[in-house]
Amino acid sequence: MSAVVGFFNQRAQKLLELHLASGFNKCFIWFKDKLQGNHVALIQEGKDLVNYAMINAVAMRKILKKYDKIHYSTQGQAFKSQAQSMHIELLQSPWLCELVAFHVNLRESKVNSRSGPALFEGCSLVFNDEKPSLSCELFDSVKLEIDLTCSICLETLFDPVSLTCGHIFCYICACKAGSVTIVDGLEAATPRQKCPICREGGVYEGAVHLEEIHILLSRSCPDWEERRKSENRERVKQTKEHWESQCRLFTGI
Repeated sequence: MSAVVGFFNQRAQKLLELHLASGFNKCFIWFKDKLQGNHVALIQEGKDLVNYAMINAVAMRKILKKYDKIHYSTQGQAFKSQAQSMHIELLQSPWLCELVAFHVNLRESKVNSRSGPALFEGCSLVFNDEKPSLSCELFDSVKLEIDLTCSICLETLFDPVSLTCGHIFCYICACKAGSVTIVDGLEAATPRQKCPICREGGVYEGAVHLEEIHILLSRSCPDWEERRKSENRERVKQTKEHWESQCRLFTGI
């Protein structure tokens, strides 16, 4: 099961890095991995990855139903618990969230209108009481609902990051929760720092920046410019305070 999740995350990460790359970096990636240099191939791989994730999620759900019917041993229950954990991890993978946003971004771009095929259907950014969420209806009654409101500041996510437990926050909010500065970054958080929602420890070092979701929100939120200015002011303030404290530490004042 861990191999399934690992394969999916690795392939999705590589695809999205290619989509977001520009200029020489993109050409270098195409050449290094011997990939076909067109967006149709990119879209098809994204579709295959989403299908891969959903097929494994549905298969795992059916396996667990079988265990409910015929296995009640300690070993069987241990397997069920582990399987459920991995099942949740795959459906809540940050790279799956990014692939959904990747599809919406392509659909809104000129590239997709020229190249033809959509990644998959039933996927959209929706606003409920001005709160955004990413909704995706997939086959066999599998539906993803990704809340795009930060649970800390209660605002629309800005520069979102997903902790390894799967919970998503604004980058600045995640740094505050991890007791680190934006200059040091989330990798500087100690293992004892916990997710503010699930209280799991050691979840900051492997945090994933959700760049496709950030692009999607920047295109779609009507008050984005004001939010961007507010975030920039906060970043400048924190950076200034950090370097002032470092100077005081260095000079002994």
